[in-house]
Amino acid sequence: MFKLTEKGEKIQEMFDTIAPRYDFLNRVLSFGIDRSWRRFAVKKIKYAPNGRILDVATGTGDVALEIAAQTPSSVSITGIDFSGEMVELGKQKVAASSYAGRINMHVAPCEDIPFADDSFDSITIAFGIRNVVDRSQGLKEMYRVLKPGGRVVILEFSTPRFALFKHLYHFYFLKVLPVIGGLFSKFSAYKYLPDSVIEFPSQDQFKTIMAGVGFKNTQHHDLTLGIATVYTGEK
Repeated sequence: MFKLTEKGEKIQEMFDTIAPRYDFLNRVLSFGIDRSWRRFAVKKIKYAPNGRILDVATGTGDVALEIAAQTPSSVSITGIDFSGEMVELGKQKVAASSYAGRINMHVAPCEDIPFADDSFDSITIAFGIRNVVDRSQGLKEMYRVLKPGGRVVILEFSTPRFALFKHLYHFYFLKVLPVIGGLFSKFSAYKYLPDSVIEFPSQDQFKTIMAGVGFKNTQHHDLTLGIATVYTGEK
């Protein structure tokens, strides 16, 4: 069983704590744009009839449900997340949806995915790779369980390149977002969010990391003036 580092355990505890308000704050703090980002990312997946798709860091299941909405009924979806509280909320959402028979969810970290090699047609991870302490190990695990020819799709926050918008974005992320988040949830969690985004590698640097663990044909697509980025790679 994979043992989280002390930092990983603190991040896990933070997500367990904010789980009840997570969906609400995502909508408020992103002005609802996060939904369109997820739809765009899911359009990038590959699958075959009766295929399997893995959603890593599934949280409360938003991406898993979007995958189900965009794929035929023969495609099954598995979600994993290291936060047990997030997974419990996700299971409730899935059970209340029309896709309950196609989605299953488990508690597991990205660095130790509990499935066999070459198991999935595509793997997604939305706003999660930033929180993986050992990113290279997490990417290696995703590569391992991906089928040959399969595709990984990674949606993550990024730093805009346009100078004026970058300054406005940093002001909102560093000054406004933690205060609003703190009113409804845990201030430290929404202070962690912008800090973790700012220290995340640039688009080109992250694609280099992906290539370093074996992913081919790595590409990125900036969304909403570079607030978020979708990365793709193939095995």
